[in-house]
Amino acid sequence: MIRPPVIASLLALAGISSAADKPVSFNLDVMPRLMKAGCASGNCHAKPEGQNNFKLSVFGYDPKHDYHEIVRDDRGRRLFFAAPEESLLLKKAIGEVPHEGGARFDKKSEAYQMLVAWIKQGAPFALENEPVLQSVSVEPRQQSYKKNAEQKLKVTAKYSDGSTRDVTALTDYLSQEKEMATVDEHGLVKVGTLSGEGVLVVRYMGLVDVARITVPADKTYPAERYAKLPVNNEIDRLVHERLQKLGLLPSDTCTDEEFLRRASLDLIGKLPSAEMAKRFIADTSADKRAKIVDELLQDPNYADHWAVKWGDLIRPNPSRVGVKPVYLLDTWLRDSFRQNKPYNTMVRELLTAQGSTHDYGPVAIFRDKREPVDTSGFVSQIFLGVRLDCAKCHHHPSEKWTQEDYFQLAAFFGQMKRKGQGISAPISGEPEYWWYGGKGEVTHPITDVVMTPKPPDGPEMPYVEGQDPREALADWMGSSDNPFFAKAIVNRIWSDFLGRGIVDPVDDIRVSNPPTNEALLDWLAEDFSSHGYDLKHLMRTIVASRTYQLSTQPNETNVTDNKNYARSLKRRLAAEVLLDAVSDVTGQRDSFSGLPPNARAVQTWNHKLDSDFLDAFGRPNASQECPCERERKPSVVQALHLMNSNSLQSKLTSSEGRISKLAKSDLPEPKLVNEIYLATYNRLPNAAELQTSLRFFNTPGSTRQTAAEDLAWALINSAEFVFNH
Repeated sequence: MIRPPVIASLLALAGISSAADKPVSFNLDVMPRLMKAGCASGNCHAKPEGQNNFKLSVFGYDPKHDYHEIVRDDRGRRLFFAAPEESLLLKKAIGEVPHEGGARFDKKSEAYQMLVAWIKQGAPFALENEPVLQSVSVEPRQQSYKKNAEQKLKVTAKYSDGSTRDVTALTDYLSQEKEMATVDEHGLVKVGTLSGEGVLVVRYMGLVDVARITVPADKTYPAERYAKLPVNNEIDRLVHERLQKLGLLPSDTCTDEEFLRRASLDLIGKLPSAEMAKRFIADTSADKRAKIVDELLQDPNYADHWAVKWGDLIRPNPSRVGVKPVYLLDTWLRDSFRQNKPYNTMVRELLTAQGSTHDYGPVAIFRDKREPVDTSGFVSQIFLGVRLDCAKCHHHPSEKWTQEDYFQLAAFFGQMKRKGQGISAPISGEPEYWWYGGKGEVTHPITDVVMTPKPPDGPEMPYVEGQDPREALADWMGSSDNPFFAKAIVNRIWSDFLGRGIVDPVDDIRVSNPPTNEALLDWLAEDFSSHGYDLKHLMRTIVASRTYQLSTQPNETNVTDNKNYARSLKRRLAAEVLLDAVSDVTGQRDSFSGLPPNARAVQTWNHKLDSDFLDAFGRPNASQECPCERERKPSVVQALHLMNSNSLQSKLTSSEGRISKLAKSDLPEPKLVNEIYLATYNRLPNAAELQTSLRFFNTPGSTRQTAAEDLAWALINSAEFVFNH
């Protein structure tokens, strides 16, 4: 077969010169037009199996492969250099030859003319000294719009030689808030009738930028209104700035009773006792909220509560790695939180773990994520808040991450060695030993190039003989200029406490999923790192803010808002927390195999410990691939379980339980009702609630015991009990 450059030379000798044509490059000119036409999308020729024996890489992440498919594959049948207009590639694209994807453009289009010129020039892959695409930017990047307004976006590509191109017509556009604004294929934005903020994603040749649009409320408020709002710390100032921009006002502050219950459940996963509630309600000191937070952070339940949360994220499957390694990892987590170990130290110990899986818990991570390529996606998602998994096989569909990024992170773990039984027997099995071996490499799956260790958006860190590259990764994570590490954890804990991450989902930090309040996220991360990565300091700072302490009751300005923290969001209690709450109210605990009597649910460390209650309320199954983010929404199964649970009924009727003891006491019925309310809601009933509750005791055929049981059952089955509010 005659090669394309030879054909171009022959055409020139024959007088069929393309000198008048502007030089066309596959990289710079052809592939962008094929991508804009949808040829390289996941539902067309970039499907895993391709389409009709023609396969392109997703979003053009592998241009050399795509060039070969178009120019060389099937003996070059897709291009006809002697008569470019007769090329099969063009005839299918304009619909002259049957094409399952239909016509993608017409003969008069700029794309068609460009492709013809390219084929006439011999279909070059690249031009001499061709510049490399480095970035794209969109204008206007951030702007406030009136309702029903229109705006044309402009997208500019910047290249390594300093040149720029207007690529607006070749860019793909996506509105993440379609009810607020839409954007068509030409970049024309049409604003709707809703107030708020939206994000428009622009993608060109695998690079991404975003335009943020703000649509203020119809009614705005003077700056003086916001200046008068109470500010407990910097969090409130940054939140108020954003609310002012959007025309939102924060709700009132929650009551003392609501704060006590909310803070206790968030910080230590435990209902306050009736005695604590009474003491807190009676306290008249101005700083009582700060004092109770300090008291809660010293509670032993703190370590168990947060170990369960982190167990969800990193707990291996016990059927794969064995029960003992999982138990040792859980023990290590609880001990780390008990010590209030700095977060960067915790992560370092996890990432650099070595030794026996039967001696040191963190080694279980590597027994579970056995290959460097598996460790890469896990580390990026958990500790950096970046989902790199898509880049394992191809360019990330909505972000800049490439396969190089994925396998360069994997290279940090490429020199790990192991010895012993790989997959453990379910109960005990044999240990496996892991250590830094000093040799090994990770190669790119397509190019076979040996990868140099490099974290996402970080510097290259070449192997140094005798030095574990994982140590360099841990050093980078804890450095002050790291763009992800501190933000990932403060965002995760903020989501736990406020019901929604500043970046949401919490493990999907990327340009095309920007934070709702970037200044707030930056400040929290800087404050956290400057205080030695102290998790208790971070939690204390968040809980001290007025933003955290807002009521769940909306006002007329924020009733539809759920992502700018103008009010508190109700959150369903986690399975272990809710079961412990039921046990605390009734004074009767569940029994878990392998745990001591009266163990709390937050002390369970393995999904194989049987509990219908925990399974119904969303305890993750570690046999699935973690991270196991919990579903926060309630379900019919959960409601039916609480309503019909034999276990709950036996707890309510137990002669040794709280309800029976209250019923047998000499407390007057109104005070008995108060005690049940304090135990379940951590507050006293209002007049109407008290009157309704007393009817249980006046129902014909009821006894003091059955009335108390019915009242407690009703309160436990209420939304006020099941939700943190």
